[in-house]
Amino acid sequence: MLPLFLLFLLLLVSVAWLALRSLRLQRELQHARADAAQFRLLAEHGVDIAWVLDAITLELIYLSPSAQSLTGYAPPELQAQVARLAAEVPARVQRWRNGDQSRLRLLREVELPHRDGRALVLEVTSTLVADVAGRPLVLLGSARDVSQAQRADAERETEQKRFASMLSHEFRTPLATIDGAVQRLVATADAAGADEATRKRYLKIQAAVDRLLGMINDYLSPERMAAIGRTRAADGIAPLALLQQAAATVPASHVVRLHLDEDLPAQLRCDVPGLQLCLKIVLDNAVKFSPSGSAIELDARLAPQGGVLLCVADRGVGLVESELGQLFDKGFRGLHAGGHAGAGLGLYMAQAIVDVHGGNFQVSQRAGGGAEFRIWLPTAVAASKNLAAAEA
Repeated sequence: MLPLFLLFLLLLVSVAWLALRSLRLQRELQHARADAAQFRLLAEHGVDIAWVLDAITLELIYLSPSAQSLTGYAPPELQAQVARLAAEVPARVQRWRNGDQSRLRLLREVELPHRDGRALVLEVTSTLVADVAGRPLVLLGSARDVSQAQRADAERETEQKRFASMLSHEFRTPLATIDGAVQRLVATADAAGADEATRKRYLKIQAAVDRLLGMINDYLSPERMAAIGRTRAADGIAPLALLQQAAATVPASHVVRLHLDEDLPAQLRCDVPGLQLCLKIVLDNAVKFSPSGSAIELDARLAPQGGVLLCVADRGVGLVESELGQLFDKGFRGLHAGGHAGAGLGLYMAQAIVDVHGGNFQVSQRAGGGAEFRIWLPTAVAASKNLAAAEA
């Protein structure tokens, strides 16, 4: 009798446990269905394309309705386009199986022809999802149209070049007139009986015109102006080479002292011409506002918070405290700039170049007189937004 009672009790407990387990599974299933419904609602009403692809068979499991409105193709027609874009997936899966974890998530740009013939540029994010045993199951992701953004960038660059050409022309026209007149004065100085002081004034005017034309070539060329704010290409230069090239632009009227930390990285990843221009602008200012024969200190060191500091320090007139907030504004010229040629564009452009590099620009008064400009650059730079060359 007792064993039968125990058996009945055990059966009752088992039934209760199964009932509770069934209820729990039902709740989890309901939550999963609710999550799936919410995901589908988001995918089907979103602007971007959501998609799921079988990682082995390359069969399209799910494609959101926005794909048809974005590309103009019906789902059956899109399958052929998907098969073309997915041709590199098997190699990606194999590389992941071989231990390359960078294949799990990728961001790429791909071109896809719209049904009406125009080219679509899509930014595609894809993630490889595996099961608990580590076997690849699906590739899921999203795609968004960046064609309009790229066209806007191209139009903005064209407009910047047009503005730079106009500005350059407006500066060059009066300078050409002055240059022609002073060349005639120099050429006829003997015949006109000009004295030595007058000859020196002619040559000084001619040197000033040449300097202004050089600044226009450096700062206001269409290519240079269009490049400001553009995503830079990955490139690099040794810190010593960068500082030596910058120091070579300083005239013989000033002494340049170079200082470099021994533990600097072998290469600085940067847009080399842009950073060279930035340092040239700062060094030109140091020469302009410090007495002839004084020393300009140019050094590179590791920053305490990480990254690299490039510093230019002079023993010139220093800075006006009330002007520090405007120093990098476009067209700003301070109290000390009154006796010097310029348009107030140099530090503005230098700031823009530093911003493109993900760094920051600071300036301060030096103890004992003069100014110090500090350019901080990150040593680890994020990948470029140009994704066309990214691997599958």
